[in-house]
Amino acid sequence: MSFVFEVLVQIIQIYSWALIIYILLSWFPNARESGFGRFLTNICEPYLEPFRRIIPPLGMIDISPIVAILVLRFATSGLYQLFAWLA
Repeated sequence: MSFVFEVLVQIIQIYSWALIIYILLSWFPNARESGFGRFLTNICEPYLEPFRRIIPPLGMIDISPIVAILVLRFATSGLYQLFAWLA
């Protein structure tokens, strides 16, 4: 059972890093049009879209990715607490 929790936590951490890299790609011109950028767009945008609908941008700054990453961090904490409760 602990193996399943550890795999889930690792997947969440890898996805968090993918989101961070995707956000950083917006700072470089045409980076999202590369093959790697399109791959990250395909895996990150479906997760970020609901947050963007709820949280409006503050001027030129979109804070919805920060909230999305925090939600993933809270999910990781919740998994650890659930595992501790089950163990």
